[in-house]
Amino acid sequence: MFPTRRDFLQTTGCGFGYLAWSALAQRQAMASGNSLPDPLALKKPHHQPKAKRVIFLFMQGGVSHVDSYDHKPRLQKDDGKIIDIADSRSVAKTGKGAPQRVMKPLWDFQQHGETGHWASNLFPHINQHMDDLCFLHGMHTEGVAHGPATLFLHTGTTSFIRPSMGAWVMYGLGSDNENLPGFVTISPSLGNGGPRNYGNSFLPAIFQGTPVGRSGLPARDSTIKNITNTIWTPEQQRRQFDLLHSLNATQASRTMPGDTEIDAVIRSYELAWRLQNKAPDVLDLSGESEATLKMYGINEKPTDNYGRQCLMARRLAEQGVRYIQVNYGDNSNNPAWDQHSNLPKHGDHAAAVDKPISGLLTDLKQRGLLEDTIVWWGGEFGRTPYAEKNGTGRDHNPLGFTVWVAGGGFKSGFSHGVTDDLGHMAVDGKVHMHDLHATILHQLGLDHEKLTFRHAGRDFRLTDVHGHVVREIIA
Repeated sequence: MFPTRRDFLQTTGCGFGYLAWSALAQRQAMASGNSLPDPLALKKPHHQPKAKRVIFLFMQGGVSHVDSYDHKPRLQKDDGKIIDIADSRSVAKTGKGAPQRVMKPLWDFQQHGETGHWASNLFPHINQHMDDLCFLHGMHTEGVAHGPATLFLHTGTTSFIRPSMGAWVMYGLGSDNENLPGFVTISPSLGNGGPRNYGNSFLPAIFQGTPVGRSGLPARDSTIKNITNTIWTPEQQRRQFDLLHSLNATQASRTMPGDTEIDAVIRSYELAWRLQNKAPDVLDLSGESEATLKMYGINEKPTDNYGRQCLMARRLAEQGVRYIQVNYGDNSNNPAWDQHSNLPKHGDHAAAVDKPISGLLTDLKQRGLLEDTIVWWGGEFGRTPYAEKNGTGRDHNPLGFTVWVAGGGFKSGFSHGVTDDLGHMAVDGKVHMHDLHATILHQLGLDHEKLTFRHAGRDFRLTDVHGHVVREIIA
């Protein structure tokens, strides 16, 4: 059987492949005045937005909030005491709590900035931006294990296959740059949800995230898969495009009036060409000044890798990419920040991300980008205030933890919510992950209750039937 035209087009070496290419066809068809809808066209938001884009700094594995941003003097006072705590795992297994040994923070706390917010010396560079950050200390979420909690963080569900937040944002707002993907994930992990953390699920495939590199590969070598054609030179590809244009134009002349598919394909090639030539430039850091590279910790140990990821994020944000995930993790079942028995390892991870994140905040602010960019930092959950298995680590804690946001119309130098005196459970100003999703969407001009997609007989949304906007943190 001869391959169909669709089969041929799907296997044609156009760099980004059929997915991006077919969407570009739709965009170009709309521009030509044809009736084919463009899923990536800019869409009118539900209300006036305060932010244009999101940079999500994902700390995979769960940073210990009681060792970083949630100051609990009682942990110092009661260090070593055995007390009954209704921790998530015990309750899930037995329906009741269990005796646990309180463990003091391994890093010293002090007040920072004009706000005097307490923070440990785990992140000394980020602490210099304390007056720009908005802390949510009453976070809580679903899922005790990494897989379910990570999926919930990205998709709003612990187990089902649902669209990721970036896909929802693209669906709701469209793309602000026709030459680049609107949703990019940098160095994503293969585990704990893997591609589902940036997938589209039942939304049109064009809304899924485009991975740049993957976890475990040096960021220095990270790029978009198949962005360059290793078989043909640019000149040969240009001739290929011209030939296909001619062939498809001939075919188009024989089609029935009103058939826009072939015309859309024809027009997509030039756009694909532009995309293929634009993306490598955006990901190429060689033109950045030495001062900028130093600010991100690039060419330094241990900050080079994450520094490159953060600088890529800034460059993508400048070009109108709407949703950018910058992942710090690995492909294991117990990723990165997951220290059950070796909490001092937090120091190594912090040393790798602290200066790059500080550099990103400084760079965005200097360029006037922070005011309309949401920078969101956090993991899938926090960690317990007690030592796990009488060791020197902490267990997973979805009941109370801290994330911070900056820019994008959020209050600066502000703290919202509290955990109990152990830092175990959110008790006031509680913010569920659904609430955080709803609030970020709100800042982008999207009403989480109106951002719906009809599938399998009902309307779905990122926040399901939950979530509310946390107006207390909005400037």
